[in-house]
Amino acid sequence: MTTRRECGDCMLCCSLLPVEEFGKPAGERCRHAKFGKGCSIYPRRPGSCALWNCRWLVNDDTAELRRPDRSHYVIDIMPDFARAVHATDPSLSYSIEVIQVWVDPKYRDAHRDPMFRRYLDRQRKCALIRYGAREGFLLAPPSVTGNDWIEKESGFNQEPQHTLQEIAAELGGTIEIETDQATVTTRDGVERTVSVKRPPTIV
Repeated sequence: MTTRRECGDCMLCCSLLPVEEFGKPAGERCRHAKFGKGCSIYPRRPGSCALWNCRWLVNDDTAELRRPDRSHYVIDIMPDFARAVHATDPSLSYSIEVIQVWVDPKYRDAHRDPMFRRYLDRQRKCALIRYGAREGFLLAPPSVTGNDWIEKESGFNQEPQHTLQEIAAELGGTIEIETDQATVTTRDGVERTVSVKRPPTIV
């Protein structure tokens, strides 16, 4: 059974993630984030903020991980995907499911945290390590490679953010968006439903 955690003074997601609705770029502190108070527009926050959630906060197999403002990374609760290009035939590409991790660019090696590495290896999935909306690399654990950790930048360092519709389509799932909520279900049964003040416009 997981235990609900509290953000406390942590507002790292408010700095690392972009917010398309009001033009906030990744890596820039949100003007609505107030130290000691949190989001000053929380009841009417944009859809992309309402749909996003921190995996540490919901304690999804993250018991040993430190709070994001101390570890310098935030792990997205939603699944994502990255496109890989065939090594010998660039015309061939395929999508792989990844865990999206936003890393504070001032601490670029935060992904080397042994606790995070153990977590990722347990998940048996690759991570898309992001330093910004269009900067990052693919990190593959031994449980995926069968041997060592692999950090692959080529082909992934310009991977754009994906819409919920794109994620559901690539991962074989479904998405339902209504005026006040959105539900995404992937083929492996991961489901997330949240209330929003307006339809999400994540790009």
